[in-house]
Amino acid sequence: MKVKFLGKNQGISSYSPELLDSVDRNNIPSMLSYFGYDLWTAYEFSYLNSSNHPVLAILEIKIPMTTNQTVESKSLKLYLASFYKRKFTNIQDALKIIERDLSNLLGGTVKVKTVQKLLHPPKSQLITSHSRTIARNKIIRFEGFRSVCPVTSQPDWATIYFHSVSDSINAQELSKLLKSYREQGDFHETCIENIFLKLYKDQNLLNLTIFGRFLRRGGIDINPMRSTHKKRFFNHFTDAHQ
Repeated sequence: MKVKFLGKNQGISSYSPELLDSVDRNNIPSMLSYFGYDLWTAYEFSYLNSSNHPVLAILEIKIPMTTNQTVESKSLKLYLASFYKRKFTNIQDALKIIERDLSNLLGGTVKVKTVQKLLHPPKSQLITSHSRTIARNKIIRFEGFRSVCPVTSQPDWATIYFHSVSDSINAQELSKLLKSYREQGDFHETCIENIFLKLYKDQNLLNLTIFGRFLRRGGIDINPMRSTHKKRFFNHFTDAHQ
């Protein structure tokens, strides 16, 4: 996979959409019947207000899972950092530019908004090696999920949340599945999609939502959600379990 900036030294330049780079999703065909998106949290977005005073904001970037490409994280970091010298009377003007540039890059409708305060994580039951079947309509979580970046070979860490309204989840089988990713090289989105499909097929979970809260890198975190239904079950929240 050829990328512009990942693994290379690169300074912050003036604003330009050409800073953005995309990577193929390697979409799983069977996922087309389901719903989902990737929530990116950018904690280090800065610009100048009408008084030339720097403003720091947290952005939520919502990318639909159906785009053939997603944005490469380091290029997004450089792109957002390039706004620090630009003046905006209203931050909404900056958000419209970011939405336009990302939508053009990825060929889908990307939504961007500011996040004033991230919520606390939902109440959930922890999956352990000794957990058994967990009752339906409960949020459960798995801490210490580890996968490996296929580009840098560095580990990625997450807490993963699961919810099923009409079915119970075999916690022992789920724990075994999640531990199998510890040495596996996949992007965050691919990990969550494969786990979703595995549970849907093997445990016959007809009403299932999975949300991965990955630890941030370079001021940005990527949080994929995959579900059997369109409703946004999980809000955007900080993860006290990590």
